[in-house]
Amino acid sequence: MNIRQMTEIAEQWLTTFILNEWTFFQLAIIVAGLGFASLLASRTEPAMEAKARQIKGNPDLLRVIIAPMRRMMWLFLVGWLWLANVVLSKSAWPSQRWLVSTALTLAAAWFLISVLTKIIRNPTLSRAVAIGSWSYIALYAVGLDGPVLSALDGLAINLGAVRLSLLLVLKAFVLAIALIWLAVLIGNMLSHWVQRSADLSPSIKVLISKCIKISLIIIAGAIALSATGVDLTALTIFSGAVGVGIGFGLQKVVSNFISGIIILIDKSIKPGDTITLGDTFGSIRDLRSRFVSVITRDGKEYLIPNEDFISQQVVNWSFSSDYVRIDVDFGTSYNSDPHQVVKIAIATASTVPRVANQYKPPVCWLTAFGASSLDFRLRFWISDPANGLTNVRGQVLMALWDAFKKAGISIPFPHHEIIMKSPIEIKQPD
Repeated sequence: MNIRQMTEIAEQWLTTFILNEWTFFQLAIIVAGLGFASLLASRTEPAMEAKARQIKGNPDLLRVIIAPMRRMMWLFLVGWLWLANVVLSKSAWPSQRWLVSTALTLAAAWFLISVLTKIIRNPTLSRAVAIGSWSYIALYAVGLDGPVLSALDGLAINLGAVRLSLLLVLKAFVLAIALIWLAVLIGNMLSHWVQRSADLSPSIKVLISKCIKISLIIIAGAIALSATGVDLTALTIFSGAVGVGIGFGLQKVVSNFISGIIILIDKSIKPGDTITLGDTFGSIRDLRSRFVSVITRDGKEYLIPNEDFISQQVVNWSFSSDYVRIDVDFGTSYNSDPHQVVKIAIATASTVPRVANQYKPPVCWLTAFGASSLDFRLRFWISDPANGLTNVRGQVLMALWDAFKKAGISIPFPHHEIIMKSPIEIKQPD
């Protein structure tokens, strides 16, 4: 179809369907329907939404219910146009009610699409999908889908035996996005089901979840390419280029991905573990394909590459047990009784709430005769290293200070004693 034929069809369509009294009559019906639907929606939407918001504890259900409630105007307009279409069908030819029928189709399509796309949480993506879907339905409703698709298919280039058109690219893109989004949605649902299992360890749960998501995304991409007519065997010619790209440009990405799989398989770390890596001390929040999320005590979240957990020394405070031993060093004066100091230190540490007395009781040892003090080392265990180590040391030291002060035991500070072997004469200035 050339431009001249399309122009003749447009002129005929304009003369036959637009410039007549039935068209203005249908426009009046549509405008009246918009006013009626807008007025009725403004009266009913607030009351219905207020009742719906009484639902507590189920935000997903509330989201599904409120989505159509905020679009009641379109629902009322659909009802109005449907009644008008029924009445006109009994007294007018199809050509005399085409505008009402088309408006009914477009209004119903927009209502359904705008409600269904609210499943997509990204507002921009949701709006783009809604507008794109409705635009295609609008072209189909007015009979322009065929010429538009033919024009898009005409914009093509030949790559050897493969004909690549703009229509094929758009189909592949839209279908791939839709299938991948559906795969991610199903993968998230299955992941939540796996996470609720009490028979699996945390690392195995993460591994199964990631394998499910990656497998579904690969299957969705393959289905999208096959559905658009792309021969998957033709993609093998790119395997060499992909291998070179992975070897040079993507080696760190692949290294971190493989390291993440190894971490999940050997169960060296898992969500909730307290770890130390270099200068970072914190609790593992999440295991990702490329990095591990670690939250420190000051609220900072470090995204550490998986490769670092394979190549560097990692201290896992809760790998085989949640109990951690802590040492506190202190000193007392030489005038104090070391036996009494040991008893007071053990009894005082036992009173600190975080000290795990039921696991192993605290112990205290005299470690050295220092330059100005008797040096002791107090050892005790805790079961919650994720809550911090410095704070529990501080609590024990404060309790020791109070106990020693009450018992009359002094904690010395460094000082020097000078002994004069010969008398020194001190003269007063004149």
